[in-house]
Amino acid sequence: MYTEKIKFYENRNDVTLTAYVLDDSSELLNGKRRPAILICPGGAYLNCSDREAEPVALRFVAMGYHAFVLRYSTYTGGSSQPLELNQEMSVNENITHPTPMREIGQAMLTIKEHAEDWLVDVEKIALCGFSAGAHNCAMYSVYWDKPIITEYFNERIEPVKPAATILGYGYYDHWLMRAMSQTPDDKHFFAMSNLAFSGYKEPDDNLMKEISPVLHVSASTPPMFLWATAADDLVPAQQTLRMAHALADNHIPYEVHIYEEGDHGLSLADQASARDNSQLNQHVSKWILEVETWLKRRIGIELTS
Repeated sequence: MYTEKIKFYENRNDVTLTAYVLDDSSELLNGKRRPAILICPGGAYLNCSDREAEPVALRFVAMGYHAFVLRYSTYTGGSSQPLELNQEMSVNENITHPTPMREIGQAMLTIKEHAEDWLVDVEKIALCGFSAGAHNCAMYSVYWDKPIITEYFNERIEPVKPAATILGYGYYDHWLMRAMSQTPDDKHFFAMSNLAFSGYKEPDDNLMKEISPVLHVSASTPPMFLWATAADDLVPAQQTLRMAHALADNHIPYEVHIYEEGDHGLSLADQASARDNSQLNQHVSKWILEVETWLKRRIGIELTS
């Protein structure tokens, strides 16, 4: 396997695309191009989780896909140290919306530019995101062909449409999130996340609409695989059900799994991604097996007989 880390900005080290590219061989695909998965870790737009990065990439590589991890712009600039709830924050306009989803666009174009060397099938690139990373992937999935993306790339470069999108325990409707019952700590945490992502602790109605991807699902939105847990007390499963409803309303193919137990942020829910026993859940860990089956129908490698 070939690996490479690509920086997106000359003066910043935090935004990177890490490639996990399977070697070719006459005993394997013999020059045929493979599908790929682009992964966006979560972290509330405050950081990017390591638990939702390389461990997930390696699982997709084991399925036969090239995998890429995008560490997009976050408030802490790539630090893995969490912020304190009472920490003072100021707006950093270099990282706020729409920068994170445009970085997905840049990652997709970077993969496309290297497609010949890496033997990537650019018609079969799927997104996979968790929590805030799921929100980011959902944003790109509904905006990939809209002016906020196309005009940024000067419309000279055709944007890359995701062939499919996998979303784990994400939030997609900011009004619903505001309406859900939350503890004071949860409300403060989401205010921090809002400030990091949008520049406002309480975005106005116009911005709330713009950053709620569930409101922008259209005929050009890719098929989606959604999963969450009913016991998630940080991002309620209603967010996932809300997205499924929007996809159904727009006749976009989708599959949804709500597992009964499990906290927020389980990633693979097995020892590959767990820090302690609380992040192990045998039932939830089946999501990656379910998505493997789903992906084979969507972007699976067409092998010769």
